[in-house]
Amino acid sequence: LLVKASYCLLLICAQLWLHYLHENCSFSTHVLSCDIRYLLYDVNPPEGFNLRRDVYIRMASLVKTLRKNGDDWVLVLPPWGRLYHWQSPNIHQIRIPWGEFFSLTSLQANVPVIEYEEFIAENGGPFIDQVLVLQNYAEGWTDGKWEEKVDERPCIEKLMYSKDKQGYYRGWFWGYEQTRARNVTCISAQGHASIMAPVLQNNITVTSVMLDRAETLLHDHYAGKDYWDTRRSMVFAKHLRLIGDDFRAKYLNSTDDRDHTVYSEDWTRMKAKLGSAKGGPYLGVHLRRKDFIWGHREDVPSLKGAVKKMRSLMRKHKLDKVFIATDADEEELKELKKLLPDMVRFEPSIEDLELLKDGGVAIIDQWICAHARFFIGTSVSTFSFRIHEEREILGFDPKTTYNRFCGDTEKECEQPTHWKIVY
Repeated sequence: LLVKASYCLLLICAQLWLHYLHENCSFSTHVLSCDIRYLLYDVNPPEGFNLRRDVYIRMASLVKTLRKNGDDWVLVLPPWGRLYHWQSPNIHQIRIPWGEFFSLTSLQANVPVIEYEEFIAENGGPFIDQVLVLQNYAEGWTDGKWEEKVDERPCIEKLMYSKDKQGYYRGWFWGYEQTRARNVTCISAQGHASIMAPVLQNNITVTSVMLDRAETLLHDHYAGKDYWDTRRSMVFAKHLRLIGDDFRAKYLNSTDDRDHTVYSEDWTRMKAKLGSAKGGPYLGVHLRRKDFIWGHREDVPSLKGAVKKMRSLMRKHKLDKVFIATDADEEELKELKKLLPDMVRFEPSIEDLELLKDGGVAIIDQWICAHARFFIGTSVSTFSFRIHEEREILGFDPKTTYNRFCGDTEKECEQPTHWKIVY
């Protein structure tokens, strides 16, 4: 009887403890915490896929700073969708989780992250306690001097949020119509991402905070170890890498063993020696068109100028194939094929595109370019920058990576800076 009574008492205590946890704590795939806090963020709508990847690095750095001070912060990954460059017709491209493009296991080995729908489940509903809309200072730099500062200020631009009948704020929220915010405030910020840490720790006590226009904040340590740890953790989803590898083997005579580009699934164990990668026997090209034609006229070549450069590089490096990633329209693609019959492109079927999405196709393009014997990209393009980083991780000689096209009449054609990987 004594044993039975003890067992019943333990069972009652366990039930009470579980009830307490359910009412007061957050359950997550990465942690059980009774004081967990969530950092969400979004970026200016016109910004593209690859700039958004850069902003993720800044937010990951901020979460690391917050966690160093003992607080249990988790980064909520903003769903992908409705980007300017994702223009494939009749393809549903909103509310796309990060897991479709990147390895969540790899991201979580660097900083605690969860998908947005996981946040909704943990949070008990689609509610965000506080949205901070980041903006620059209306007066600019005072006395022409740069200083780090952050202040609550009146909103400079019209708010992209509006109050509903219940007093909640409604907005884009990545296409989740039921999501709402309890409060929205404008913050003028000038400085690195970590400048927000004291604000989030000392001035705000709510559980979930969203930083809108997060691109306003700068990198804490650009190209330093913390930057590269986060960048290396952004491992492409395995199914996208496999599609890219199959394409390389089938059309470009390229395999990891022959090309000395063997990839480790665990980014924390991968440390390729600079110059160790040989690359596949093809020229990799990123040729940006569309808005770059009028937005960066001087440093973007004509199609004929670009083809002339490609042929020159193919002769120099004894390559008979060229893989091109480009956003050129149909007319320009026809002209490219006439000028360069050796051109190879990744062109998925409509059915495959529905599965991969435009973001998946962009990743496959980057993956194939990252394995080329020699790569040349487009000036100041974040798409090209991400390929530079991927090749740096794989261990390519910088001379084969940090190259760009010059404008037909460009007088000083400065080449991209080599940002050496830091382990």
